[in-house]
Amino acid sequence: MIRRFVSGLALMWLIGLIAFTLTLPKAADDQRTQGVIVLTGGQGRIERGLDILERQRADRLLISGVHPGVALSAITETYHVPVDLAACCIDIGYQANDTRANAIEAEDWINRHHYHLIRIITNNWHMRRAMLEVRRVVPANVTLIADAVEVSPPLSTIVIEYNKYIWRLVSIGIR
Repeated sequence: MIRRFVSGLALMWLIGLIAFTLTLPKAADDQRTQGVIVLTGGQGRIERGLDILERQRADRLLISGVHPGVALSAITETYHVPVDLAACCIDIGYQANDTRANAIEAEDWINRHHYHLIRIITNNWHMRRAMLEVRRVVPANVTLIADAVEVSPPLSTIVIEYNKYIWRLVSIGIR
């Protein structure tokens, strides 16, 4: 009986992993938003956020989870961002060191600017958990648009992220 139960759980986990992998989120359309939030930590994320801002598809950009030793000037130099654009429209968040902290940093920024339409940028494999965390803390009148940077991570990364996502769903459900 226990073996069947464990086998059933393992099968459900495997089917879920396959579905998770086959349905990774995609890039969003070019819809204009009030703000764009980039969760740092993966390839292409900052570039995508800067592109949205430079093409005037958002008014302001928050780069969340930046290492405390990285100044805005380093970002402008690395990504060739005009200084005037950086000065008016880019905010750096230094407080977040994980996805839940990114969500709190995002909530503070959204509330400070009174935004109601936000684009969230992260990698495709990370998007579901990022949206789960941000949705949990932002006001209900804020619309979030998932804009995934499409990458092909190793299977180990997908398995780890899937497990984290399931764990968060379970822990939220238990509360």
